[in-house]
Amino acid sequence: MMMEVSLSRRDFLRGGQKNRPRICPPGVALSDLAACSGCAKCVEACPTGIIAMVGGLPSVDFSSGECTFCGKCAEACPEPVFAAPAAQHFDHVMAIGEGCLAFGNIDCQACRDACPTEAIRFRPRRGGPFVPELIEQACTGCGACVSVCPAGVIEIREAATEMQYA
Repeated sequence: MMMEVSLSRRDFLRGGQKNRPRICPPGVALSDLAACSGCAKCVEACPTGIIAMVGGLPSVDFSSGECTFCGKCAEACPEPVFAAPAAQHFDHVMAIGEGCLAFGNIDCQACRDACPTEAIRFRPRRGGPFVPELIEQACTGCGACVSVCPAGVIEIREAATEMQYA
Protein backbone atom coordinates (compact mmCIF):
# COMPACT_ATOMS: atom_id res chain seq x y z
CA MET A 1 0.00 0.00 0.00
CA MET A 2 1.41 3.39 -0.99
CA MET A 3 1.27 6.31 1.40
CA GLU A 4 0.45 9.73 -0.03
CA VAL A 5 2.94 12.43 0.94
CA SER A 6 2.30 16.12 0.39
CA LEU A 7 5.44 18.06 -0.55
CA SER A 8 5.85 21.71 -1.35
CA ARG A 9 7.55 22.49 -4.66
CA ARG A 10 10.69 23.57 -2.77
CA ASP A 11 10.80 20.33 -0.75
CA PHE A 12 10.30 18.28 -3.92
CA LEU A 13 13.18 20.02 -5.69
CA ARG A 14 15.40 19.59 -2.62
CA GLY A 15 14.70 15.86 -2.52
CA GLY A 16 12.25 15.57 0.35
CA GLN A 17 10.68 17.25 3.29
CA LYS A 18 12.67 18.33 6.32
CA ASN A 19 11.50 17.33 9.74
CA ARG A 20 10.18 20.62 10.99
CA PRO A 21 9.07 21.38 14.53
CA ARG A 22 5.36 22.00 15.06
CA ILE A 23 4.62 25.70 14.85
CA CYS A 24 1.45 26.59 16.69
CA PRO A 25 -0.76 29.43 15.44
CA PRO A 26 -0.12 32.79 17.13
CA GLY A 27 -1.34 32.86 20.72
CA VAL A 28 -1.27 29.06 21.05
CA ALA A 29 1.26 27.16 23.15
CA LEU A 30 1.95 23.46 22.65
CA SER A 31 0.23 22.78 25.98
CA ASP A 32 -2.90 24.62 24.74
CA LEU A 33 -3.31 22.10 21.92
CA ALA A 34 -4.67 19.59 24.46
CA ALA A 35 -7.95 21.57 24.32
CA CYS A 36 -8.11 21.39 20.50
CA SER A 37 -10.99 19.30 19.17
CA GLY A 38 -9.48 19.04 15.69
CA CYS A 39 -12.44 20.78 14.03
CA ALA A 40 -10.12 22.66 11.60
CA LYS A 41 -12.15 25.87 11.78
CA CYS A 42 -8.89 27.79 12.26
CA VAL A 43 -7.60 26.29 9.00
CA GLU A 44 -10.71 27.40 7.11
CA ALA A 45 -10.56 30.89 8.64
CA CYS A 46 -6.90 31.61 7.84
CA PRO A 47 -6.86 34.08 4.91
CA THR A 48 -3.24 33.32 3.99
CA GLY A 49 -3.70 29.54 4.10
CA ILE A 50 -0.69 28.84 6.32
CA ILE A 51 -2.51 26.74 8.93
CA ALA A 52 -2.94 23.03 8.22
CA MET A 53 -4.00 20.08 10.33
CA VAL A 54 -1.05 17.83 11.12
CA GLY A 55 -1.84 14.77 13.18
CA GLY A 56 -5.29 16.20 13.96
CA LEU A 57 -3.89 19.46 15.37
CA PRO A 58 -3.25 22.88 13.77
CA SER A 59 0.26 23.67 12.62
CA VAL A 60 1.64 26.65 10.72
CA ASP A 61 3.63 26.20 7.50
CA PHE A 62 5.32 29.36 6.26
CA SER A 63 6.45 27.83 2.96
CA SER A 64 3.46 29.33 1.16
CA GLY A 65 2.88 32.59 2.99
CA GLU A 66 3.00 34.64 6.14
CA CYS A 67 0.88 35.28 9.21
CA THR A 68 -0.75 38.71 9.21
CA PHE A 69 -1.92 38.37 12.83
CA CYS A 70 -5.48 39.10 11.73
CA GLY A 71 -6.88 36.92 14.55
CA LYS A 72 -9.42 35.13 12.33
CA CYS A 73 -8.09 31.73 13.43
CA ALA A 74 -8.68 32.65 17.08
CA GLU A 75 -12.15 34.02 16.33
CA ALA A 76 -13.16 30.83 14.51
CA CYS A 77 -11.95 28.46 17.24
CA PRO A 78 -14.78 27.16 19.46
CA GLU A 79 -12.36 25.77 22.06
CA PRO A 80 -10.20 27.60 24.67
CA VAL A 81 -7.04 27.10 22.61
CA PHE A 82 -6.09 30.66 21.64
CA ALA A 83 -4.94 33.32 24.08
CA ALA A 84 -7.12 36.42 24.21
CA PRO A 85 -6.56 38.98 22.81
CA ALA A 86 -5.01 37.61 19.64
CA ALA A 87 -1.21 37.55 19.74
CA GLN A 88 0.72 39.92 17.48
CA HIS A 89 3.86 37.78 17.45
CA PHE A 90 5.01 34.19 17.68
CA ASP A 91 7.22 32.73 20.42
CA HIS A 92 9.96 32.21 17.85
CA VAL A 93 12.07 34.31 15.51
CA MET A 94 13.56 33.54 12.17
CA ALA A 95 17.21 32.59 11.67
CA ILE A 96 19.12 33.01 8.41
CA GLY A 97 21.12 29.88 7.66
CA GLU A 98 24.64 29.44 6.34
CA GLY A 99 23.36 28.67 2.84
CA CYS A 100 22.13 32.25 2.34
CA LEU A 101 23.00 33.38 -1.18
CA ALA A 102 24.59 36.58 0.17
CA PHE A 103 27.19 34.49 2.00
CA GLY A 104 28.07 32.96 -1.39
CA ASN A 105 28.65 36.39 -2.97
CA ILE A 106 25.26 36.46 -4.70
CA ASP A 107 23.30 39.66 -4.20
CA CYS A 108 19.87 38.74 -2.81
CA GLN A 109 17.79 40.71 -0.33
CA ALA A 110 14.41 39.05 -0.85
CA CYS A 111 13.93 38.39 2.87
CA ARG A 112 14.54 42.03 3.75
CA ASP A 113 12.13 43.21 1.08
CA ALA A 114 9.39 40.87 2.36
CA CYS A 115 9.75 41.68 6.07
CA PRO A 116 6.86 43.88 7.24
CA THR A 117 8.66 44.96 10.44
CA GLU A 118 12.06 45.63 8.83
CA ALA A 119 13.63 43.09 11.18
CA ILE A 120 16.14 42.04 8.52
CA ARG A 121 18.79 44.45 7.35
CA PHE A 122 21.89 44.00 5.25
CA ARG A 123 25.32 45.13 6.43
CA PRO A 124 27.99 46.07 3.92
CA ARG A 125 31.13 43.97 3.77
CA ARG A 126 34.36 44.36 1.93
CA GLY A 127 34.65 42.50 -1.34
CA GLY A 128 31.13 41.13 -1.63
CA PRO A 129 27.41 41.69 -1.38
CA PHE A 130 25.85 42.92 1.82
CA VAL A 131 25.19 40.23 4.45
CA PRO A 132 21.91 39.73 6.32
CA GLU A 133 21.45 40.58 9.96
CA LEU A 134 18.32 39.85 12.01
CA ILE A 135 17.13 42.42 14.54
CA GLU A 136 15.53 39.92 16.90
CA GLN A 137 13.58 42.52 18.89
CA ALA A 138 11.75 43.58 15.73
CA CYS A 139 11.03 40.04 14.45
CA THR A 140 7.45 38.91 15.04
CA GLY A 141 8.12 35.45 13.58
CA CYS A 142 5.43 36.05 10.93
CA GLY A 143 7.31 34.01 8.32
CA ALA A 144 7.10 36.55 5.48
CA CYS A 145 10.77 35.95 4.75
CA VAL A 146 10.50 32.16 4.55
CA SER A 147 8.50 31.66 1.36
CA VAL A 148 10.46 34.28 -0.61
CA CYS A 149 13.92 32.90 0.20
CA PRO A 150 15.20 31.29 -3.02
CA ALA A 151 17.73 29.20 -1.09
CA GLY A 152 15.20 28.01 1.49
CA VAL A 153 17.60 28.62 4.37
CA ILE A 154 15.48 30.69 6.73
CA GLU A 155 14.66 28.58 9.75
CA ILE A 156 12.80 29.07 13.00
CA ARG A 157 14.46 29.27 16.37
CA GLU A 158 13.32 30.06 19.88
CA ALA A 159 13.32 33.76 20.69
CA ALA A 160 15.87 34.87 23.23
CA THR A 161 14.33 36.21 26.42
CA GLU A 162 15.76 38.46 29.08
CA MET A 163 15.60 35.53 31.49
CA GLN A 164 18.11 33.61 29.36
CA TYR A 165 20.67 36.35 29.94
CA ALA A 166 19.98 36.94 33.65
